[in-house]
Amino acid sequence: MRQKELRLALVSTGGISLAVYMHGVTKELWHLSRASCAVHAKGPPMVTPKPGIEDVWMRLLDTIHAQRGQRLRVLVDILSGASAGGINAVFLAQALVTGQSLEPLTRLWLARADSDVLLDPDARPWGRFAKFWAQPLVWAVLRWPALRRSGGELAQEVGPETRGEVRRKVSRLIRARWFAPPFSGIGFSRLLAEALDAMARSGNAAPLLPPGHPIDLMVTATDFAGHPAPLRLNSPPVVEENEHRLAIGFRAEARAHTGEGLAPVPELVMAARATASFPGAFPPLTLAEIDMLAAERGEAWPSRSAFLQRIMPQRWRRGTLDQAALVDGAVLVNRPFAPAMAALGSRPSRREVDRRFVYLDPAPHAPAQGPQPAAPVGFLSAIFGALSTIPREQPIRDNLEALERQSRERLRLRAIVDSLQGEIEDTVARLFGHTLFFDWPNPKRLIGWRARAQQAAAQQAGYAFHGYAQVKLAGIVGDLAELITQALPADDNAGVEEALWHHLAQQGLDNLSARGGGATSPAIAFFRAHDLSFRIRRLKLLARRLTTDWDEAAEIAPAAREAARDVVYRAQALYQARASLHGLGPGFAASAAVVREDPGAVLAAIAARRDLARLDDEVDGMFVHALGAMDKALRRRFLHAYLGFPFYDVATLPLFQGDGLGEFDPVKVDRISPEDATAIRDGGTRACLKGIAFTHFGAFFSRAWRENDYLWGRLNGAERLIDMVCSTLDVPLDPALVDGFKRDAFLAILDEEEPRLRAERGLVPGIRGEVEARFATGEPGFHHPPTPSSEEEGVGVVLEFTRP
Repeated sequence: MRQKELRLALVSTGGISLAVYMHGVTKELWHLSRASCAVHAKGPPMVTPKPGIEDVWMRLLDTIHAQRGQRLRVLVDILSGASAGGINAVFLAQALVTGQSLEPLTRLWLARADSDVLLDPDARPWGRFAKFWAQPLVWAVLRWPALRRSGGELAQEVGPETRGEVRRKVSRLIRARWFAPPFSGIGFSRLLAEALDAMARSGNAAPLLPPGHPIDLMVTATDFAGHPAPLRLNSPPVVEENEHRLAIGFRAEARAHTGEGLAPVPELVMAARATASFPGAFPPLTLAEIDMLAAERGEAWPSRSAFLQRIMPQRWRRGTLDQAALVDGAVLVNRPFAPAMAALGSRPSRREVDRRFVYLDPAPHAPAQGPQPAAPVGFLSAIFGALSTIPREQPIRDNLEALERQSRERLRLRAIVDSLQGEIEDTVARLFGHTLFFDWPNPKRLIGWRARAQQAAAQQAGYAFHGYAQVKLAGIVGDLAELITQALPADDNAGVEEALWHHLAQQGLDNLSARGGGATSPAIAFFRAHDLSFRIRRLKLLARRLTTDWDEAAEIAPAAREAARDVVYRAQALYQARASLHGLGPGFAASAAVVREDPGAVLAAIAARRDLARLDDEVDGMFVHALGAMDKALRRRFLHAYLGFPFYDVATLPLFQGDGLGEFDPVKVDRISPEDATAIRDGGTRACLKGIAFTHFGAFFSRAWRENDYLWGRLNGAERLIDMVCSTLDVPLDPALVDGFKRDAFLAILDEEEPRLRAERGLVPGIRGEVEARFATGEPGFHHPPTPSSEEEGVGVVLEFTRP
């Protein structure tokens, strides 16, 4: 049975009170992850699926298995966020790595994400008549188009009870203290800690990721005063520039039933509080606030020093941590694609992977429909736009265009590889055509055949081999330098690559080509000890042959091809496990510390810890065992592709500056937004969400608005995730069947939420009526829409690249 992983990297933007909508989306990601774990459990499921929506997700995955012969697993393993998106990324990451429930978080969002709760006690108006003269300002705010939700007067959008609640809370906020943040910083930190505690009380089930699989979380913050960062120039050699961007990252590996979270509570609170410290609404976060929180909770924080040194190394070195004032991450980086991209390099591949970047944006900036009268930009509008609106709405075009350029290069590489295939296969066939025992490989023979193929490729390349070897060496040294740098303190990592190059030149590796052709003896020894990328590239080419190129080969049984693919992916995972710093085992930091004094010792330590020669023997044994079970046609194709890889690598690696045959599968970008989820209601964000009122602060003023946005988050999330799951199939499911699953998901969500969402009684019945009107009734899972679907497609950029 063909196995495939749909891996999701979630990138979440800022949105202030639209954080409630984002929570609805992330909750649906959590439900899908739980259902996927239950479907793929080999024994009794570690995760017990909840009746309702998780039943729908399990039926969808089972249907894909039954109708398309594909076992699909869905993983969320990279999360990146800013501001409101950063908060939700923190909580979802904690749930994924521990198996804790997001249900307590829902209750807290709906009950406590309220302006009256967030308001600093010292900022509250002291009485009914405090600042009575500000009452006209309250009415002006409620009616000012720039602060209202687009589309009509406030009175036309909500019922009388909600309208009165909003007016009272806006009044209290405006009559609170001025020229100081109205919301409490320490109060916000306490709420975040309370939410993490509530999740912990739900119990640790099992991680929603395979054992040992990494999860990466990155949130952005802004260092208000900035910190000096070195910048290397020609003259002078080093200058200092002020850096305001701050990334707070966490990495963990899934470990069953350990009870360990992603990080200690003070660190997660600090990340969430810093990334969502909206200027003017909350005071900047200081380290003293987190220390106060830890003291109040009586909580030990033994990793405090290591954590602060890691996230703010320059301030740590200069002793200015106490002076740091952190504000909202969306000020400078509201769409943090780059941190998510940086996490791709170390992901293990145990089977075929469909990688998606899921871009969560509840309120994409879009002009109003129809012609709009031109109007000059006013004084206040220009200031407000420059300080807040424009930076927060800046699109991700730069990131996507960079990835698209890499995608075009990947397509060129694929075309080159395809054009070389016939000639290389003929060359390999001539090279091994009369080889005795070629159909009876054993580990010793396989080692000899690999060496013979590599020598032949080098000799046939002629003088071009030297350029290939130099590019290969540069890539290896760059990877080693990055690995060593990760093990060093963040403020002590300069000059690592220069030290390695100096050492290698002394070892004679400034000349890589032997006169008779091929590599010199020192070069061969170095490549055998350190060229991990070559081994991974070779297996990725073989996996592509088994997945795509031989899919229609009539003489190869599908089951045999799947068994061969499985052993290739297992071998690839063994090598990839050695690529990361974690793969070097404990204690490497002490070895790395002497890199400038004795780089040779550090390289020897890496070679010993990776032990690639022993790993090669293990993989050869796996392949020989698998080859023995193959029929002759598949065995010959497998061996020819495996042994022919050096010919491809010599031809392609210099063309792409060392990237080579790293990754063939595209990386796709999908968006989740009300603008893209129109199966229930047309009109997008303006037609569905209430929290966009008052420049996205609206949901803080009404529980009814929070319930509305949370519910639409779950509904939109389910719709778009069904689209993504189905789009990973080579042969699509029947559109009517997909629509049936959407209808079942919508109704399951509405049934689950109806007892809880009571602030506006018509909310759930009204949306249920819209669902029934859009979809005709039929058998479960086989519902038909009355008219052809008019759903809009979200962003669907297809991208290919080998490294971030």
